[in-house]
Amino acid sequence: MFSNEMMMLFLKGLWETLYMTIVSTALAYLFGLPLGVLLCVTDKNGIKPNKPVNIIVGFIVNFLRSVPFLILLVALIPVTRAIVGTTIGSTAIIVPLVIGSTPFVARMVESSLQEVNAGVIEATKSMGATNFQIIKKVLIPEAKPSLLVGGAIAITTILGYSAMAGFVGGGGLGAIAINYGYYRFEPTIMYLMVIILAIIVQVFQEVGMKISKKYDKRIKNN
Repeated sequence: MFSNEMMMLFLKGLWETLYMTIVSTALAYLFGLPLGVLLCVTDKNGIKPNKPVNIIVGFIVNFLRSVPFLILLVALIPVTRAIVGTTIGSTAIIVPLVIGSTPFVARMVESSLQEVNAGVIEATKSMGATNFQIIKKVLIPEAKPSLLVGGAIAITTILGYSAMAGFVGGGGLGAIAINYGYYRFEPTIMYLMVIILAIIVQVFQEVGMKISKKYDKRIKNN
């Protein structure tokens, strides 16, 4: 069961899992961060309230968040094929991973930005700062610890999504657990992949929390 061939398969699965998770998280934040900022800024208590924009963007985000990821995987097969040219492999699965996780990231970003002290924003406004300057100089820097915690949560969530992708040929440790553990009735392999995935989650979580604490002014001042 643990031959050289199996070891090579495991290393390949580990690389594919990390590749899918890290690239998908980066792309999800590339799209999700601006969406989260837009949701926060256009909220009724935001720096530039805009109810129609907030409702439309919020509806799209909530709709995508409400679709179970496995269903989204199947529904996005034509989109994935159009973008990547195939629906099989770790690169192809990045497409639904990004689409499925971007709304999740957007809501976490929105929540983090809304935690920023309103007094700091008002003080910046009184000094003549533009909305863009408030976003760049106040909202994002002040919310950085919370954003980093959200990033750690997002990457572990996307890691779980990537494991589900094994059901549709996505590759990675999830595919090994399903194809070599579940379908071939080798529970040891399946449980081993689950344990390894759990360890990766813990590593990502711990690294994210330590980075967050490093940037948290409240901890430094105590």
